Amino acid sequence: MLDRPNQAANALTLLDAKKKSSFVISRWSNNRMQRSAASILHIVTSLLHAAPADAERWASFVEVGITTMPKYVAFLRAINVGGHTVKMDYLRHLFEALRFSKVETFIASGNVIFDSKSKNTKALEKMIEGHLQKTLGYEVATFIRSTTELAAIADYKPFLDTQLKGEGNVLYIAFLADEPGDEAKQKVMSLTTEVDDFHVQGRELYWLCRKKVGESEVSGAMLAKAVGMQATLRNSTTVKKIAAKYS
Repeated sequence: MLDRPNQAANALTLLDAKKKSSFVISRWSNNRMQRSAASILHIVTSLLHAAPADAERWASFVEVGITTMPKYVAFLRAINVGGHTVKMDYLRHLFEALRFSKVETFIASGNVIFDSKSKNTKALEKMIEGHLQKTLGYEVATFIRSTTELAAIADYKPFLDTQLKGEGNVLYIAFLADEPGDEAKQKVMSLTTEVDDFHVQGRELYWLCRKKVGESEVSGAMLAKAVGMQATLRNSTTVKKIAAKYS
């Protein structure tokens, strides 16, 4: 009779010999990685009771289980304005054509979640913008954040809780391509009114609006002009929901 537990032990030993077992599950703090760790344990447990397999096959199962790619969120600017309408399934297809995996859209087609081997977000932004320009026929500015970055953005509190939770108050987050300079930040702060407050942190501009955004004297276009670069706005509630689901 074949000793399946010994097969599993041998396979893990083989991985270690190949220097492919540099992970330590107990130290994984990221929720997504914890879920991956649980999946690995489930695979190994299941295989103990499955058909016999040699050590290399055991090793391949474990190796596949620990292979992960960075997960990103692409915030697209003005993809469905000016008479343009891009359906979510078509947008997912466009991203998959770029060889991204696990492509999803969230709430609206302006928010796309995907996995990519690349860790160069600037290169990813340019690639996506070029592909959308070519296929759609118009410019779609793209702002990428990793899910780790997005979690920090969602948790950040640019204003006091009493202000954030005030009746009718809404917090918007503008995603920028780069961190604004001091002069640009001053121009943003000059737009402050009794209704509108602003705060810049890194590549994000936080806008606390105490009325409906349509009733404010400030607009997204005014903010983009003040910082001297393109931006795309999202309600902080949407950002928090994306971060909670994917971070």
